[in-house]
Amino acid sequence: MGVSLIIKALLAIAATNSYALTLMYVSSLPLKILAIAAAVIFVLVISIYPCKSKEGGRLGRIHRGSCLMKFFLLSLVADTAFDIYLGVSGKGWQTVLINSLIAAVLLALMFVVSGVRLYTGSVQLGIRWRAVGLMLALVPIVNIIVLVRMLSVVDEEYSFECKKVALDRSRAAEKVCATKYPLLMVHGVFFRDIELLNYWGRIPAELEKNGAKIFYGKQQSADSVEGCAKELVERINEIVEKEGCGKVNIIAHSKGGLDSRYAISLLGADEKVASLTTINTPHHGCQFADYLLGKAPEGFKNAVANKYNAALKRLGDNEPDFISAVTDLTASACAEMNKICEDSPKVSYRSIGSRSVSALGGRFPMNLSYLFVKHFDGPNDGLVSVESMKWGDDFRFIEPTGKRGITHADVIDLNRENIDGFDVREFYVSLVSELKEKGF
Repeated sequence: MGVSLIIKALLAIAATNSYALTLMYVSSLPLKILAIAAAVIFVLVISIYPCKSKEGGRLGRIHRGSCLMKFFLLSLVADTAFDIYLGVSGKGWQTVLINSLIAAVLLALMFVVSGVRLYTGSVQLGIRWRAVGLMLALVPIVNIIVLVRMLSVVDEEYSFECKKVALDRSRAAEKVCATKYPLLMVHGVFFRDIELLNYWGRIPAELEKNGAKIFYGKQQSADSVEGCAKELVERINEIVEKEGCGKVNIIAHSKGGLDSRYAISLLGADEKVASLTTINTPHHGCQFADYLLGKAPEGFKNAVANKYNAALKRLGDNEPDFISAVTDLTASACAEMNKICEDSPKVSYRSIGSRSVSALGGRFPMNLSYLFVKHFDGPNDGLVSVESMKWGDDFRFIEPTGKRGITHADVIDLNRENIDGFDVREFYVSLVSELKEKGF
């Protein structure tokens, strides 16, 4: 904390104890009123502008929220200690009561303003910390511990994101992601390309900052590989015709990689695809899926499928087919597909993989399936085994650090989480930069 912030913190402490301080050190009634009014105005001012921020917008908001919350915490501790001092020194319960009431109002203002900034601005707090903060807000001592931890999360976020902004500014003129052909990003199963909730998290925005032009597959969320592949061919033709770009570079996640390979190898899309990068795609299927489909009673499978299909239809699928989608992810189905789906010499292929390190190493729901997939398929990302992700000669494995791991959701930034040792946005910048360097 710099000198200016220390001075502001001391003034905030004095402001919230303004009534007691005027009784102790100011004898004139007009001066008392003026001093208390000045204290109130000061709290209003620092609530609006508690500190200077390196960046504006969301980052500036969470930084100012963090500064103000620290002023609140320091003032709260100092006010409590000061009221205890007033009580034991014989200043009278009226003085303690009035001072506490004025302090409570000013502290409440600081807390609410800072809390709104943190809750509306931070990404890394996530649902968990927001919920914990609300549930334990009225539990003494524990609420302070939780609040300090939340501030640590926000400060780390602010520092990390400011470095990201500075990096993007330093290379803005280079346009490192301005590839010859636009990017077509293809989602996996049971998701759709929804504008308000991007399947790829913060990745597309980061790529666009660095010069990329991005389109999305927009295929159904639940259909057979062949059905989705036909939609992708239509989408590729639409983009090429509209943009006059000749070809596209495909980056596909999960089942989207199978859909893309099918379109390239069997439906003629290789004429208009320069490269295919598959991300955690089950190229060799999932034995876990074979087991589930083989053991589950037909009535149960149909009941689950009907519920999923109904829900997916409301989300935009025309004719969702849950059973076909899941069946095409089995090891047996992928083995059959691989027999007929030969790579095209006209397309550059590479595959990416990652893994979790334990059932506790990821976020819901990947942590629920990790042990089951490990039992049947071995090391995995929560859904797909590492061995199944390997396709072609250019396979790249993201080695996890520590106890966190990189799950099936982490690798597409689905949770918008900053993970120690793995900058997902920068990873995609490097992937796309390589495409540019290769002339794609």
